[in-house]
Amino acid sequence: MDQHSYIPFGGNEIQVPGIDTARIVILPIGYENAPSYGTGSGKGPYHILDASLQLESIDEETLIDWSSLKIHTLAPLSLSNDPEKAVMAMQKAAAAILSKRLFLLSIGGDHAISIGPIMAASKIHPDIGVLQVDAHLDLREEWKGSKYNHACVMRRVAEDIKIPFVQVGIRSFSQAEADYIKRRNLKPVFAHDIDPGDHKWINRAVNGLPEKVYLTIDLDGLDPSVLPGTGTPEPGGLSYRQLVDLIKTVGQKRKVVAADITELSKIEGSHVSEFTAAKIATKIFVYCL
Repeated sequence: MDQHSYIPFGGNEIQVPGIDTARIVILPIGYENAPSYGTGSGKGPYHILDASLQLESIDEETLIDWSSLKIHTLAPLSLSNDPEKAVMAMQKAAAAILSKRLFLLSIGGDHAISIGPIMAASKIHPDIGVLQVDAHLDLREEWKGSKYNHACVMRRVAEDIKIPFVQVGIRSFSQAEADYIKRRNLKPVFAHDIDPGDHKWINRAVNGLPEKVYLTIDLDGLDPSVLPGTGTPEPGGLSYRQLVDLIKTVGQKRKVVAADITELSKIEGSHVSEFTAAKIATKIFVYCL
């Protein structure tokens, strides 16, 4: 990610001086390598941070002032173009925050930015699990020459990090991935099985997780009618309210220690997607701390 000027989440006036005085640390990771379709996620963190300036600070559901929660936004990471080296650098940066028992929100960037922070979280919290919101399974062993590609995130969680996970909103995958979930007896919450009038799927997802959770949100998990600005917009995704209800429930029933929001690709002339992504971040703050 280029080290040009950036705006702290919510603006300079709410930024606490450093991570030693913070409860929430935001780590911008503008990493994009070998995208599958649309491009632009490398600039995603800047657009989300810019949009956060336009948010009101009072959450409409809880009446919590999220701007008072002691937020510190770090400078964007500068990373190698080598996927493995980049992931290791992300792991190191995340570990420095999580080792202080602070809440980490990483903002990407493509979905590969989740691998390093999940590695770091699993070392500090060995009993952790992952809740993945996504249109895709991301269970490929390798994609475009790297096993650290965005299409391989959950394969790394399953095979290398070896922690439990639950996948929600799934509606796109390869034959090899379909074979893998059958072989491993995995039970994703497929988008077509989600009843808009019934929230049992949310309890099913959360009940499949251990006490501590890492929450990873690939924005293409949302329906493109809600958030069109992503590299691979898949029809038939979650509504905004369904995602908020999921965040609320996992925050109430489990201890969420870290999260990320990935795959924002700005659409020129529109602010809908980045504003929605920034709003989702505030929902994580009020429901997961």
